[in-house]
Order: sequence, then structure tokens, then C-alpha cells
Amino acid sequence: VFQMEIVDLKAAVKSTLEKNGVLGQVKAKLRAEIFNALEDQGTEKPTLSNANLVINELIREYLEFNNYRHTLSVLLPESGQPAEAPFQRDFIAQQLNVSTDSNTPVPLLYSMIAMLQNQGHAESCKPLSTDKENQISSHASGKPCNGPSFYDQPDPIGFKS
Repeated sequence: VFQMEIVDLKAAVKSTLEKNGVLGQVKAKLRAEIFNALEDQGTEKPTLSNANLVINELIREYLEFNNYRHTLSVLLPESGQPAEAPFQRDFIAQQLNVSTDSNTPVPLLYSMIAMLQNQGHAESCKPLSTDKENQISSHASGKPCNGPSFYDQPDPIGFKS
């Protein structure tokens, strides 16, 4: 009977910790600490290029936006990315020619995907008719240009291209 109570108690504690997100935090922290312990302290990391710094910042912004703090806690020490952002978001957007909407502060990666999708969408559409009044466009594959895309699916942040 006593053994059964311990098993039930363990299951209840585990379930509660999972529901509260604590178990995930502990596992992520443990992975980060194991990584730090195993990392060779005598070996210097190579200096990150500006391109890698920018890429890591795009990933950092995405992880922070989606509350992937545990993943971020491993990314920063593993990549050698500074704890403080080396570039301002506006500077990165300007350098990458990414337009941003200050009213909808989504990560730059979302904006970049939308730009690429719109660019590919515009380039792959072709008129099916020369009659301007009844002109219908379609992708080279024959699908309508205004057909569904992966951005047409419900999105928790309401992001649309």
C-alpha cells in the first residue's frame, strides 16, 4: 500500500510540474549546465563574423518572441553570441532591406518569409488571358495566384503576408 502511494505521489508531482512548465525548465537548465560542464574551457571560440552575429540575432529574436527561453539559454553560450544584442533590430532590418510594421512587432524572420513568399508569388504568376477585362492569373503550375498558402492557415499571432 505504501509503495502504491509513492508511485501515485510521483505521478501527481510529475503531472503538476509538466502542467506548470517547470519540468521543461528544469530539463532545459540541466541540458545547458551539462553543455557548459562539457565545454572545453581551454579552447577559445572563433570570433563570430558579422553575418553569423546577424543570423544569431534573427534566431534570438524568434526564440524570445515565441518564449523559447530554454532553447535560447543553450544557443547563446554554444554559439558564442554575446548576452547583449550586438545590433539594434532597426539596423538589422535596414541592412537586410526588411520592412517592419511597428504596430505588429513580429520577428524579422516572419517579415523575411512574407517578403520571399510575396516575391515568389509575384514572379510565378502569369496571365492566362490577354483580355485585360477578364484576365485571370495563375502560378506556372496552373494553380490560381490567389489560392491558399501556408499563411492562409490560422496563426496564433495573426500574421499574414
